[in-house]
Amino acid sequence: MLEPHFEPVDLPLRYVLERPKVAIEHVYFPLSGLASIVALAGRDKQVEVGIFGGEGMSGTAIVLENDTSPYKCFMQIGGEGLRVRGERLRKAMDESPTLRAKFLRYANYMSVQTTQTAVANTHSQLEERLCRWLLMCHDRMGGDKLGLTHEFLSTMLGVRRAGVTLAVHILEGRGLIRATRGCIEIVDREGLEVCADGIYGLAEAEYARLFGVSPREWLS
Repeated sequence: MLEPHFEPVDLPLRYVLERPKVAIEHVYFPLSGLASIVALAGRDKQVEVGIFGGEGMSGTAIVLENDTSPYKCFMQIGGEGLRVRGERLRKAMDESPTLRAKFLRYANYMSVQTTQTAVANTHSQLEERLCRWLLMCHDRMGGDKLGLTHEFLSTMLGVRRAGVTLAVHILEGRGLIRATRGCIEIVDREGLEVCADGIYGLAEAEYARLFGVSPREWLS
């Protein structure tokens, strides 16, 4: 139903998919890269509340019969994808209850991911949160090297850059990652999962329950 209406689109770094309180014109389905959903607080404060890659989509507000979102959504790692007009997606859901049910399951998964992010931000140490975030990025990328700067990590985690630098050094010291300028390489994924101390995996299990495959397995 949607395929005839898909438009191929480049999704470069920082490409904005949604702006807060602005009507959603298109819904994006990345085929590669990584998108970030960010909550804004004031003029210069923001924190990431969700991410998605090829397993996901923007425009959950459309799925939930709304026209706007309070969040900003943009590409944190560039890629390519498809987009469809929001009105076309809404019409397709009206015509197909099974399609609507699938998108509603995805919206449910994203609410679980957002809730787990809030739990992690409230109760976990920074290095544990960093482990979770790196694992989530690793799930959605095709290799072990992630193009991420400490400054960008500090924005996404809502902490000062000095704190991120310290957390990165701790994980390096444990042999879990290798950090170079603008890049973090995953060295020991299993070790990262242990270090995350239980705050990674619940949302991923929910995705697998709803769709029969985890976000990481989706890549393969």
